[in-house]
Amino acid sequence: MKKQNAFSIAQYIAILAVGIAGFNGTFAFAQEIPNRPEQLQFPPLKYEPPNPANYRVELKSGPVAYLVPDHELPLVNIHILVRTGDYLEPDNKAGLAGMTGHLLARGGTKSKTAEQMEERLAFLAANLDSSVGATSGDLNLNLLSKDLDEGLSILREVLAEPRFQDDKIALTKEQELQGIRQRNDESSAIEVRERGFLAFGEKFWANHHSTQQSIEGITRADLEAFHHAWFHPANFVVAVSGDFDRDQMLQKLETLFGKWPFQGGVPPAIPTNTEFAKPGVYIVNKEVNQGRVAMMLPGVKRDDPDYFPVAIMNDILGGGGFISHIMARVRSDEGLAYSAGSSFQGGVYYPLTFTAAFQSKSRTVPYAISIVMEEIKKMTETPVTEAELSTAKRSFIDSFPRVFATKSQIASRFADDEFTGRYTKTPDYWKNYRANIENVTDQDVLRVARRFLHPDQLAILIVGQKDEIMKGHPDHNVTLTSVQPNGVTELPLRDPLTMKPMVTKGKE
Repeated sequence: MKKQNAFSIAQYIAILAVGIAGFNGTFAFAQEIPNRPEQLQFPPLKYEPPNPANYRVELKSGPVAYLVPDHELPLVNIHILVRTGDYLEPDNKAGLAGMTGHLLARGGTKSKTAEQMEERLAFLAANLDSSVGATSGDLNLNLLSKDLDEGLSILREVLAEPRFQDDKIALTKEQELQGIRQRNDESSAIEVRERGFLAFGEKFWANHHSTQQSIEGITRADLEAFHHAWFHPANFVVAVSGDFDRDQMLQKLETLFGKWPFQGGVPPAIPTNTEFAKPGVYIVNKEVNQGRVAMMLPGVKRDDPDYFPVAIMNDILGGGGFISHIMARVRSDEGLAYSAGSSFQGGVYYPLTFTAAFQSKSRTVPYAISIVMEEIKKMTETPVTEAELSTAKRSFIDSFPRVFATKSQIASRFADDEFTGRYTKTPDYWKNYRANIENVTDQDVLRVARRFLHPDQLAILIVGQKDEIMKGHPDHNVTLTSVQPNGVTELPLRDPLTMKPMVTKGKE
């Protein structure tokens, strides 16, 4: 037995040797291991993104669909984007869009109660979800390919004939009200909410939050009317990936969306009447261990010609993790926060904001703010180094293939581009993406920093213990009034049920 084992190992070694020889010596004589990892050299990454035109189909029934077959697993994923959103809610019905989206997949259909639907989906091991957010609706169905026909039948009923079951409406209302009651429990929720008011204005549609009165006033008739207005094939963009035959899937989708039982409307353009806050410090008094800080400036849309330089600039300033300027100074050098950084996302329909954010102990909040302001100012004064520029570019370029890592990602990405208009405006966006990143220079970074980063225009939001924060750092002569001379305004905490200010105070 021992000899047999030894012989088998010898055979294995011989086979391995033959395999190595088959590489023409390239394996045996690969590059020597260097002394340091940064000395490793790799060939250039060769990757071309998929072409959206290869997957795009305009269905006769109305929607545009992206079909990406993938036979690796016996699964099919159908993702439907809907042209609807919170911005279409009547003023006194805040919460209607979200409730409609939630109940589509959970409130039953014409032929099935909610319980029967849940039981059948569980039997099929299928996942069905639905929602409506700020500017879009989503339905997602994932199931085994052998059950596709039944899944499409269920999806048709959910889209065209939802039941909006009374007990499910009542349950959803109670869940919404419970969330409303807890609005002021977490400082993070307060920060996100008040950040929206400062960034876009009190009157902007995205800041029309649901209240106890608006939720309680929503009826099944309201849900049905909202659904009938926007959920029809002309407002759908579809992404399908998985185990299917393309031609057969096209026929199934035409059937799915054909002969719709009602005529919907064309949604109006998404309002863009944002109003950025006046420069200054805004503080919400909240008894928490650490102050939450968001430092904001007016932002940019994603189709701005300077979008790519902006992305590189922000990566170096605060978006690039531990090597970014803000993280290095605030955390690594000063130890004032566990995490600190910035974001500068391009808005689709209206400009979003530049936001630098961190959490710090109450007394150290002003000092940390001053450091972030220093780093923002430096970006406008001195070009970034060649090494910083190269590292930022590589982070975007080398991670680019992840955008299309799976067939599902390919379908969903292209459907989203169709939905938001990117495909129509710039069909070669992904083809040219890496070249646009590579072409960014240090002077481009300096130019966009000077265009967008104006420390004197910062709207600084703080959620934390006001009295302690106002004292400033015990070892550094820095206070809120010294870092931002435009003054400190206390923002009253809002009543969670009505969203009206509970107390009104002025500047200090």
